[in-house]
Amino acid sequence: MARRLLVDDVLDSLRERIVAGEFPEHAPLPGEHELVSQYEVSRVTVREAIKVLHAQGLVRIERGRGTYVNPTRSWTSLPAVIQALSTQGDPAQISRDLLEMRGILECGAAQLAAERIGPEDLAALDAQVTAMEEASAAADVEAFVRADLAFHAVVLAASGNPFVPVLMEPLSAVLAAARAETSAVPQIQAHAIVEHRRVRAALASGDGAAAREAMAAHLRQTAEDLRRYVTHPHA
Repeated sequence: MARRLLVDDVLDSLRERIVAGEFPEHAPLPGEHELVSQYEVSRVTVREAIKVLHAQGLVRIERGRGTYVNPTRSWTSLPAVIQALSTQGDPAQISRDLLEMRGILECGAAQLAAERIGPEDLAALDAQVTAMEEASAAADVEAFVRADLAFHAVVLAASGNPFVPVLMEPLSAVLAAARAETSAVPQIQAHAIVEHRRVRAALASGDGAAAREAMAAHLRQTAEDLRRYVTHPHA
């Protein structure tokens, strides 16, 4: 157990240093002896941490040469990718990428949810839209974001596919930050409330195609609001 904790400590530290750019793409990590000295751990501990980084695609091991950092596109660790993009990426592009990803996942979830949603789910959606309206009237951005995220969580769960909410969960912090940026604009709040009500109505109809299109329309409106009020407010 103690060694497992040491491995995790070394792993977390090296991952953070890679994400922070201390070791850029294709740069070598310090050698094994140097890492042993830096972290004051055994060679076995360092080797196990490197193995995990390799398994997550953050590094490649070149025999006889050393361990080198891979480009971000090769990483398979979602938390590491999220952290790297959040600290180094263009915020506007990250927001656009998130909307694209949401379109891929949430539109399909809405289609499934329309066919499977129950009265309790619809009541929960109503409660979250009401919470959004109340938060908007009170200029409480934090509460508005919570209700917005909760609305979408209900839709994901109502899809009936247990993999869908799990796929979205690692992105929750990034999504919350993106929502906080856009939801600070009153016009965006007003549009979001209207779009959420349309999504709810489509879900209640039981028409999967209509629910899919309602969610797609909501995300298109969000993209337009992002462009108009956040990324290009004076265009």
